[in-house]
Amino acid sequence: MKKNKNLNKWLWKWHFIAGLLSLPFILILSITGVIYLFKAQYEAPIYKPIKEVVAKDAPITYQQQWEIAKANAIKKPNSMIVPSKADRATEFVSGMFGGATSLFVNPYKGEVSGQILPQQSFMFKVRKLHGELLMGKYGTKIVELVACWMVVLIITGLYVWWPEKKWSLKGYFIPRTKMGRRTFFRDFHAITGFWLSALFLLILAGGLPWTDVFGASFKWVQKITNTGYPDTWNQFNIEENPSNTKMVSLDHIVQSAKLLNLPGEITIEFPKGKKGVFSISNTNYSDLNQQKKYHFNPYTGKQVLKYDWEDVGILMRARMWVMAFHQGQFGKWNFLIMVFAGSMLFLMSLSAIVSYISRKRKGNWGTPKVPISYKTGKGIVLIICILGIILPLFGISVILICIFEFLRKKKTTLI
Repeated sequence: MKKNKNLNKWLWKWHFIAGLLSLPFILILSITGVIYLFKAQYEAPIYKPIKEVVAKDAPITYQQQWEIAKANAIKKPNSMIVPSKADRATEFVSGMFGGATSLFVNPYKGEVSGQILPQQSFMFKVRKLHGELLMGKYGTKIVELVACWMVVLIITGLYVWWPEKKWSLKGYFIPRTKMGRRTFFRDFHAITGFWLSALFLLILAGGLPWTDVFGASFKWVQKITNTGYPDTWNQFNIEENPSNTKMVSLDHIVQSAKLLNLPGEITIEFPKGKKGVFSISNTNYSDLNQQKKYHFNPYTGKQVLKYDWEDVGILMRARMWVMAFHQGQFGKWNFLIMVFAGSMLFLMSLSAIVSYISRKRKGNWGTPKVPISYKTGKGIVLIICILGIILPLFGISVILICIFEFLRKKKTTLI
């Protein structure tokens, strides 16, 4: 591939600067990401006494269990996980996402077996470090900015590394070992980055929907293109019951859920207000296409609405897929790929630091030089603009860099 030498130097300069500023954060994100992948294995023995019970005698009704949960939960439960086995306590969930807490009821003893408050767990702190550097909203934006520049690092790195000539096939796979430490670590960084670039971009795509700016922009696009969840997916209201008939029992709804024979974990959401409905849904990462959502009239117990996964907009389905992949939720193969990718990202980032330290001269940052006369082509400017629109924080950071450069050059001219 014939490369523009000055463009190569310009891209190498920005790859270098972006990497120098981002690498400390990338090291944190990669190691915390790998640790968080082991959340289930880490927490299983800790929560086993709470989740597992001795199946003895007849269990009390789900309605009675719900009453126990409402009387003991920190906040009123808004949903219940249908137990998958007879020796499992019934889980009642209060809140949503990161703020959710779980209370478990032993159906055989008719008492609370325990509560799980994720906010107090070790893995919650790891997640907060991974997602916001323990700095709240400010940290979230820093992580998002680093993720945006990681996209740029991958793109520029591919161009800079791609050999122009006189490279053997071996050079695409094996770092050179006889040319010193700097060359070895540079090759390890470049070769690893090349072969894993597509995987890294996929992982970044799975992490960006959680961010503040990109995430909000993505949701806006979903809304205006009608490619998110249907309006009544999460909440559906019926006409208020005029005769003030009592709601059907939770046991009736659980029985309806079991008759649906849904794969994966089944959740029953409780009615929100007098016009709310019971909602039954399943989470099935082995095959997302089998996920469904049902709404049931709380007074008659009859199904009033059904959604299949195909009813969900394409952008939401794509978003849920990449987010699940990011968390290694598709099974052992996905888990192993994510552990491997996170570990290699950590090692290649370390190798970049070692390579830089090996070449850096005292009193000099070692920033690659670009001819003063070089002007960026329209094609590169267009690519930067497109990336700036897709990744708003990247776009804002580029504008700030341009303003800083303009003021710096103007000051130099005046002096």
